[in-house]
Amino acid sequence: MNVSMLSYILFSFLLLSVQAQKCSVHEIIRFTTRLLDKSSLSCPCRETAVSSCSCLPIPEPGHELPCFVEGTEHMLKNNISSKAIIERLNLTFQTQLDRKLCESLARGDQCQYKTKGDVEEFLNKILRTYRAINK
Repeated sequence: MNVSMLSYILFSFLLLSVQAQKCSVHEIIRFTTRLLDKSSLSCPCRETAVSSCSCLPIPEPGHELPCFVEGTEHMLKNNISSKAIIERLNLTFQTQLDRKLCESLARGDQCQYKTKGDVEEFLNKILRTYRAINK
């Protein structure tokens, strides 16, 4: 391996780590994992049912941030436990969206989705999204 190839690899790694820092990847993964550990989160999502269960947007690629903002706002309005953690996640997602951080997750300001899911599915989508950035 020559010096220029090594420089390129190191530079690429540096860019990825900066992207991960700007996206608060470790913090989001930690908080989301903590929320998923709460057993009261899983319940079926039925958009027509009147219950404490929430149907949250499962975002299309490139629309994750606005959907994560929308979903966490919905969770806060519906008094789901762990309010402090959800507020922190919501603020982090809103900041990333407003400041155009994590550009690959926010091609626009609108949440676009084809399906909705329960809280557990929504949180797992957040985890998968940020773990992919962390690789």
